[in-house]
Amino acid sequence: MNEMIAGSGDQGADAFIKSADIKSFGPDVVVASRSVPVIVDFWADWCGPCKQLMPALEDAVKAHKGAVHLVKVNADQNQTLCAQLQVQSLPTVLAFWQGQPVDGFQGAIPPSQVKMFVDRLAQLSGGAMPGGEDDDPLADALAHAGELMEAGQVGPAAQLYQQILQHDENNIEALVGLAEAALKLGQADQVPQVLEAIDAEALKKDTRLTERVNRLKTALELAEQARGFDAPEVYEAEIAADSKNHQARYNLALAHQARGDMAAAAEALLGIIMRDREWQEDAARKQLVKLFEAAGPTDPFTLKYRRRLSSVLFS
Repeated sequence: MNEMIAGSGDQGADAFIKSADIKSFGPDVVVASRSVPVIVDFWADWCGPCKQLMPALEDAVKAHKGAVHLVKVNADQNQTLCAQLQVQSLPTVLAFWQGQPVDGFQGAIPPSQVKMFVDRLAQLSGGAMPGGEDDDPLADALAHAGELMEAGQVGPAAQLYQQILQHDENNIEALVGLAEAALKLGQADQVPQVLEAIDAEALKKDTRLTERVNRLKTALELAEQARGFDAPEVYEAEIAADSKNHQARYNLALAHQARGDMAAAAEALLGIIMRDREWQEDAARKQLVKLFEAAGPTDPFTLKYRRRLSSVLFS
């Protein structure tokens, strides 16, 4: 069964589609990604969505004829590696470039989105776009809005999402994007209204958008959780008086969280983990993971502090 899902493909594809474990991950992914983007697909034999996603990934990678590589990791057989990379659900896909994770997603997504994902990565190393069919203007607009969001140009992205919704008021991806933009612009009160406009049944058909909506809901929960805390200086003074006061560090994290300073919140939580990993039944790590969930797997914040967390846990 493992060989069936892994699939060997044609002879030429073997060079850029392979399986890896914790020993070969370094050369096959980290080192290889210095010259070509490498997609890592974490899967398991029992995972139905994994079996739907992998053929689409293989086909999209083969279309680029080596401009992007695919490495498949059996999660059941490589649990330590999964823990190091904070892989918490299957399938999880991470893309590496220049030795670092630069993109990714969780869950099975439609083949059209898989193709867009792989096409975008192939262009990092100058790979040509396969095919040549005419682009869909609406899809182009959505892709451009997503690029604006990734570049930190949230205001223009929000405007573009609104323009898309003027043409297609039920477009789920535009609604989700608009909600994400509103949250980043400090307009969290508008997010529930936007989410209510999403067709719940249609949303269920798109795993990736469902994941994004779940992240938005997590972010709203975090905002509510952080209400009512004092200024960070209050908790910093308590820590200065007693460096082992982990509750003060936790409160400091929530105080920073309330002010939108997620990096400072993460630093406070890491401060607890470095001193007492098991404090309050692993509360600091769990809270940090919630911050990752709210930011998303490809956000620079998540990429940075996931690496920091891994270095602390596995040092």
